[in-house]
Order: sequence, then structure tokens, then C-alpha cells
Amino acid sequence: MHCPFCNAEDTKVIDSRLVADGSQVRRRRECTSCIERFTTYESAELVMPRIVKRDGSRAPFDEQKLRAGLQRALEKRPVSTEQIEEAINRIKQRLRRLGEREVKSMTVGEEVMGALKDLDEVAYIRFASVYRQFQDLDEFREEIDRLEKIPHGSLTRKNSKT
Repeated sequence: MHCPFCNAEDTKVIDSRLVADGSQVRRRRECTSCIERFTTYESAELVMPRIVKRDGSRAPFDEQKLRAGLQRALEKRPVSTEQIEEAINRIKQRLRRLGEREVKSMTVGEEVMGALKDLDEVAYIRFASVYRQFQDLDEFREEIDRLEKIPHGSLTRKNSKT
């Protein structure tokens, strides 16, 4: 680490501690040349996989696009912003955990559907109707019937807290 005061290359760490709920390390450093002290912060760089679209093209993961899709499905539904952010973080974590450099857009869509199923059944149906391109009422009914067969205890009812 270069000293920000004299640009010397040799610095020593004199104190380290966890900050930001353990996701960062704060380090106090001292330059061995000019004896000035300064603080650095270290955090892990977590790279999201690239998304392989249906047409085979590739695009970087776009968190804003993910957020917009969830918010559109959850519009006027009793789900808090915090719950949406938690869902986004869980989806990102699952995608990273796959350990792949590239992930099919279908995988992301399935993760979103799973998150919406846990958050709000109406939002789930809204998203599924667009994502799976329902063509008629029978496809809606089939999906609703499938949803009703899931025991209510197995769905996380987070939206009842708001």
C-alpha cells in the first residue's frame, strides 16, 4: 500500500477491525518513511455472473433491472422496500453461489419467481403471466391451482408483517 502523503511503498498495519457488520475491514496504517498514519478499508469484490439471454447474447448482470422487475410485479401490494431489498440480496447470493461465470436468463427468472412466491402470491402470478407468456385464462387457472396445492406453511408469509 502506497503512503498517500509521501508515496512511499512500505507501510505497516498497526490496527485492524471489522466494520459494516463484518463485511469490511478497517485498517490503520503507518508509513515507515514519513511516519504519517492513514486509514484504509478492505472489502471482498463479489463478481456477478454474466447473463446469457434467450437469443444467446450476453449481458452484464443488471441489479436495477432485477429491482424494476420485482417492483413492477409488487406494485400496489403490501410488501415493504426492505423485503424487496432482502429478496434482491438473496437472489444475487444464490446466483453467486452457483459459481458460474455465466448464468442463463431463465435461471434468473426462476429465482425471481421463487422470491415472489415467498413474498406475495398475486405478484408471483403477475410476474409468471408475463415471464411464462400465458396465452389464455386456462394457463392462469393452472398456475393458480398449482400455487393453491402448496401447503400454506411452506410459503414464507413475510408480507403479513407490514
